[in-house]
Amino acid sequence: MKRLSRLQSLGLIAFLVFVWGASWPIYKIALDYTPPLLFSGMRTLFGGLLLTVLLFPRRHLIRWKQNYQVYLISAALNVVLFFGLQTVGLLHMPSGLFSVLVYLQPVLVGIFAWMWLGEPMTTSKLIGLIIGFMGVVTVSAGGFSGHIAVVGIIIALGSGISWALGIVYIKKEGHRVDSLWLVALQFLLGGIVLTAAGSMTEEWTSIVWNASYLFGLVFGILIGIIASWAVYFKLVKSGGASQVASYTFLVPLIAVFSGTLFLKEPFTINLVIGLILIGLSIYLVNHKSAALKQVQKVTRSQH
Repeated sequence: MKRLSRLQSLGLIAFLVFVWGASWPIYKIALDYTPPLLFSGMRTLFGGLLLTVLLFPRRHLIRWKQNYQVYLISAALNVVLFFGLQTVGLLHMPSGLFSVLVYLQPVLVGIFAWMWLGEPMTTSKLIGLIIGFMGVVTVSAGGFSGHIAVVGIIIALGSGISWALGIVYIKKEGHRVDSLWLVALQFLLGGIVLTAAGSMTEEWTSIVWNASYLFGLVFGILIGIIASWAVYFKLVKSGGASQVASYTFLVPLIAVFSGTLFLKEPFTINLVIGLILIGLSIYLVNHKSAALKQVQKVTRSQH
C-alpha cells in the first residue's frame, strides 16, 4: 500500500483520536437506555451491514475463497473478543481501571510488531511505550475506586491483548484484502455473533428508543465503526503498527476531557500530568535515531 505523507497521517490520526475519545461519553449516555451487549452488537452489525451495502458494487474485491481466513480472524480478534470482552468486563470493575488495562494495547502492539513484523524495538521506543502507559494510568487514576474483581482484570487484559493481536495480524496479512471490505466484513460477521449473544443473555424490551440512545447508536454506526476503523486500518497498513498504536494513548485523555465538558466530570491535575507523559511517549515512540535514519536512507537508495 502507498505510504501516507506525514501531514495526511497526522490528519487521520487527529480524526481517529478525537472520534474514539469523544465516543466514551456518547456511549456512556446511551448505555443508560440499553443493555450493553445488544448495544455493541447493533453498532457493529448495522455498521458492517451498511458498509457492505455501500460497497456491494465492488464485491469482486472480496475474493472470499482466497481471503476468508483474514476476514474471520480479524472479526474474532477485533470485534467479537475486543468489543465483547470490553462490554462484559465493564460489569466487573470501575471504568477507569478497565481503560488502563485495555490501553496496555499500544505497548503490546509494539512488542508483537517487534516479534512478528520485524519492526525495530529501540530503547527510546520501549521507554516511550512504558511512559505512555503510565500516562494512561495517571489520567484514569480517578476511576480506581470501587469493587475490583479478578475476573474483571483478566477480561480487561484479554480485551487489550485481542485488540493488539488483531492490529498486528492486519498489519501482517491486510495487504491481501481491500481495506474497506475488511472493515465491512469483520463488523458484519462479528456483529452477528455479538447480537446473537446479546439476544440470548439480555432483553430487547429493555431498550429505551429515545434521542440519547438513537444518537449514540447512529454515531456508533457511522462514525465510531465505519469511519474510524477504516481510517485506523489505513494508518496501520500504511505505516508502523507500533507508531500508530502509540497515538491511541491519547484516547483516554480525550475521553476524560469530553467527560469533563459534556458530563460535568471533575478536571484534575492528573489530566495535566497525563498529557505531559503521553506527549513524551508519542515523541519517543516516533522519534528515529540518527543511526536508524541513516540505515533507512541507505535501504531506500538500494531499492
